[in-house]
Amino acid sequence: MINQVMNRILIVEDDTALSNGIVLALKDDHSTFVQAYDIAAAKQQLRDNVFDLVILDVNLPDGNGLDLLAEVRRTLALPVIVLTANDLETDIVTGFELGADDYITKPFSLMVLRARVGVQLRKGRQQLSDSVQIDAFSFSFEKMEFLRDGKLIELSKTEQKLLRVLIENRGKIISRSDLVDRIWTDGAAYVDENALSVTIKRLRDKLEKLPSAPHYIKTVYGIGYTWAVK
Repeated sequence: MINQVMNRILIVEDDTALSNGIVLALKDDHSTFVQAYDIAAAKQQLRDNVFDLVILDVNLPDGNGLDLLAEVRRTLALPVIVLTANDLETDIVTGFELGADDYITKPFSLMVLRARVGVQLRKGRQQLSDSVQIDAFSFSFEKMEFLRDGKLIELSKTEQKLLRVLIENRGKIISRSDLVDRIWTDGAAYVDENALSVTIKRLRDKLEKLPSAPHYIKTVYGIGYTWAVK
C-alpha cells in the first residue's frame, strides 16, 4: 500500500470564525492544521515547524501579512495563498510580486479555496521533480537517482524521505519529532526515535566525506537536524 503524505497547513487569519471555517472546509484524513491569529504567532510556528502550505491574511492585528510574505520568501519555498478584503489591482500585483502563489479576495467560496489549496499542494510536491544541484551532489527525487561526483548513491525509501525533507528545508532546523512525523507516514501509532538516529547515521555514511564531522547533515543538540548548506 502506498503511504499517504501528510499535508501540514498553517492558517494565519485573525478572524477566528473564518479560520475555523477554513479548517472544516479543508479537513481530510491526510491534512493537519495549525492556526495562528497574528504575525508574531505565525513567525514562531514557521521557526519551530515545517509546513507544506501557508494561507495568509493580509490584514492582521500586529502588521501587514505581505511583510510576513516577503520574509517567508527570503528563506522558504513553500506555497503561500494570500487572503484579503482588498480587491484593488495594486494590492493583488504587490502580493504576486512578493511571491504569493495565489490570491483570493474576501468574501470567497470555501469550495474554491479547497480547490486552490489542492493545486498548490500538488505544485509544492512537484518542486523537487527536477535534479537539485548542491556542491558535488545531484538529487532527482522523481527518478530516485542520487549522485555524488557523478557516482550513484543507493538510498533506501526511508533515507530518500529523510533526505527530501532536509533538502526542502535546507538551512532550517527541523525537530526530531517533526522528522519522525513526516518520514514515518504509515499510520503507526508509535515510532521509536532511535529509528531516526539510525536513519540519520546511515544517510551521513552515504553522503558525507567525514560522517563523524558532517558538513551537510548537522545535529542541533536538543532540537533536531538541519541540512546546513544551501
